[in-house]
Amino acid sequence: MEGKTVLLSIWGTWFALLGLIFILQFTIMRDVTRQMLSNLHKNLDLKVNTTAITCDRSNIDFDICRMNGPTLLDQTSLTLVTLDSNIRTQPQIHLKIQPYPLKNSKDAMSSVSEFTLTSDSQKYSSQCGVTHHSPAIIFSGSGYTGNFYHDMNEIFISLFITIHSLSPNQDVILVIVDSKAWWLKKYDDLLSAFTPHRIIIEANNLTTHCFPSAIIGLVKHGQLIIDPKLLPFPITLVDFHAFLNSAYIKKDTSLIYHDNMGRPLLTLVSRKGNSRVILNQEEVIKLAEDIGFNVHVLDTTRDSSIVDTYRLIHSSHVMLGVHGAGLTNLLFLRQGSVLVQIVPIGLEWASETYYYKPTKILGLEYVEYKIEANESSLSWKYGADSLVMNDPETFRDGKWANQLVYLKNQNVIIDLIRFKKCLTEVYRKAKLFMHTSTS
Repeated sequence: MEGKTVLLSIWGTWFALLGLIFILQFTIMRDVTRQMLSNLHKNLDLKVNTTAITCDRSNIDFDICRMNGPTLLDQTSLTLVTLDSNIRTQPQIHLKIQPYPLKNSKDAMSSVSEFTLTSDSQKYSSQCGVTHHSPAIIFSGSGYTGNFYHDMNEIFISLFITIHSLSPNQDVILVIVDSKAWWLKKYDDLLSAFTPHRIIIEANNLTTHCFPSAIIGLVKHGQLIIDPKLLPFPITLVDFHAFLNSAYIKKDTSLIYHDNMGRPLLTLVSRKGNSRVILNQEEVIKLAEDIGFNVHVLDTTRDSSIVDTYRLIHSSHVMLGVHGAGLTNLLFLRQGSVLVQIVPIGLEWASETYYYKPTKILGLEYVEYKIEANESSLSWKYGADSLVMNDPETFRDGKWANQLVYLKNQNVIIDLIRFKKCLTEVYRKAKLFMHTSTS
């Protein structure tokens, strides 16, 4: 009996130990499971917040952010608040963005407003003054706007890219901050072509607006370029050219600016001030007329009508000018017409990148007239044998101040004998275009 009692005692101890082990395992597994679920919820919180507001800052030129659900725009504080009731509020999101696609230019960005994007709906008003049913695209009309090249490159081509990249049905409401009244008036026809909705101007509208979603910032592909490989649908600069045509040429808009009497129309883009001016412009005009061109001088101001400029350039068989923002009017030329770019000393790379490359895409004839030493005002100041004249790359040495010598301190006097050969070839191309064009 005593042996049986001892044996039962041992078995009892073993069962007790096994029970304790089971209880401990259950407790440990329960705690581990709770921790895993807790971590999972934390990750879901983070994922929901990240999905609600997404920003891509990987590009050298621009940041682009998206409010991916119901969004309130508080214009008094330039704040966008997510209103999605399913969004968890921990951790809170607070992001900043300046919506202009030249983020590495301190000069350009100094006048661009900064927006706050947040999931903290408790801190801001959630009352919608106006409720919209189309998403917003929000961008700044400051930076380098007012310069025609930058207007086209940083605003309108970038806006065209952004809509085609991120808004599949292209039904958007434009919200523009930092804009000037004269600039809005100048580009009213073009801005209105992007949207059927009334454009929201931050400067004179402090009402809160609610949108189903919002895009903040503009996508840029480069210099007067649209890269179809970066888009969900293969559009190019040709499509933007057609878009411009639809904005500026209506059924009652006459194409020909004035009667050319059978002579090709050459538009000379004039420059003013102390930079890249053709000092013997009147002689160049006389030469072109003697060769057979009807010459019109494009001399724009801040208040010049874009519609009138478009009609003139679109009617032209040739556009001619020294490298500069005015050559951006090549976007208005018809396929097959001729662009003549006068390239000053030291501006070869910029001339090729900004204005030669787009002509290949748009189907334009391109003729380059490269200034020689005796035609540049720099030779008079520095000497024809100077480093400035003979080796601009070494002289620049990566210094912007030295680059400005070529951009800001150089004018040209065209060698009429040499230029006559160039214009004669341009005339031949223009006459061919006249005979083959149907519009």
